[in-house]
Amino acid sequence: MRDTLSKTTFLALLGLGTALSAQQAYALDEVSYGTNWLAQAEHGGFYQAVADGTYEKHGLKVTIVQGGPNAANRALLIAGKVDFYMGSPLGEMDAVKQGIPLVDVAAIFQKDPQVLLAHPDQGVETFADLAKLDSIFMGKDGYVTYFEWMKKNYPGFKDEQYKPYTFNPAPFIADPKSAQQGYLTSEPYEIEKQAGWAPKVFLLADNGYNPYSTMITTTATMVETKSDLVQRFVDASIEGWYNYLHGDNKAANDLIKKDNPEMTDGQIEYSIAKMKEYGIVESGEALDKGIGCMTEERYKKFFDDMVSIGVQTADLDYTKAFTTKYVCKGVGMALKK
Repeated sequence: MRDTLSKTTFLALLGLGTALSAQQAYALDEVSYGTNWLAQAEHGGFYQAVADGTYEKHGLKVTIVQGGPNAANRALLIAGKVDFYMGSPLGEMDAVKQGIPLVDVAAIFQKDPQVLLAHPDQGVETFADLAKLDSIFMGKDGYVTYFEWMKKNYPGFKDEQYKPYTFNPAPFIADPKSAQQGYLTSEPYEIEKQAGWAPKVFLLADNGYNPYSTMITTTATMVETKSDLVQRFVDASIEGWYNYLHGDNKAANDLIKKDNPEMTDGQIEYSIAKMKEYGIVESGEALDKGIGCMTEERYKKFFDDMVSIGVQTADLDYTKAFTTKYVCKGVGMALKK
């Protein structure tokens, strides 16, 4: 009888455990994160957290909604169709101006990877030397933001240098007296492949123009009504980034290439190396307080820079664009090898 009772008890407990496991799996909160471009290594930590089960460990089932030239993920966030978005401080300040309640809750990139590129044989050795060139190929957004900042903070830059950038490096490659905008982790790699020489690279963040980048952005409603979910998504994403940069990231890279079949192993390897070399993810406050760290002082500094060039007005309540309560807690730092 004792054996029968033991077996009965064991089977009952086994059934209970199975039921609880099923209930826990069923209870995962489903959330979505919209990126700002096609899948790439610059999104790697989020894919890592999907691939290695980190999101599930935090009670989340996360779908990454890939961005791209025809995507409208920011609009989807505003409409409540995605829960989080890869925003930017300037974008969230503009949202405050328009009365749209978007909030940055983490800054994955401590440095914006925006760069200017120059030919290697034109005597351009410093950022200030770029002012000597005839042309700078850049997009309209760059022309009205960081180029205005450059004109204000470095003598010699002038509107006559501006040439529209069409995301084709051929005009830059053909003109040795020109510079071109780019992303630290992509354009230099592609230009070297096409031209056979490595361009000079000047990271704007290392020369004074230094907004946060690759934000985790959500709505004020989400912060107010589902704060625990926001915290879990932020924490899991941070852990994903530590594992991506310092652990086995093969599964994450496989997911990236599945979403974006044009992505190559060579490009991914280059991007990760440059993110590490320049401290894109791990620098500043993030070194001591963890990936994703964001401070009011740093946010205000960028706001003041935008006011100084007329992009924002001094009376804007920029503090509505972010909250620091979810970050700078050292989450995930023990995962760094």
